[in-house]
Amino acid sequence: MAKALLGHMGGTDLRLVAELRRLQLRVKELEAEVADLQRENDALGAEVQGLHGTGLIELEAEVNGSALAGTRA
Repeated sequence: MAKALLGHMGGTDLRLVAELRRLQLRVKELEAEVADLQRENDALGAEVQGLHGTGLIELEAEVNGSALAGTRA
């Protein structure tokens, strides 16, 4: 019975092997992209933290707040 089942399964499907390899490469590409985006996000977060004490963040919030208030009817 086991031989019949194994025989029924056949050999390695080269299309599946190729698809698996393609997907593995895509996962690596996406992981690298996520790492790049995390580094960029960390750098931007550090930049924002650096601006917090300068008053620029508060000024921007005030300008954006008054701009939004002017658009409300």
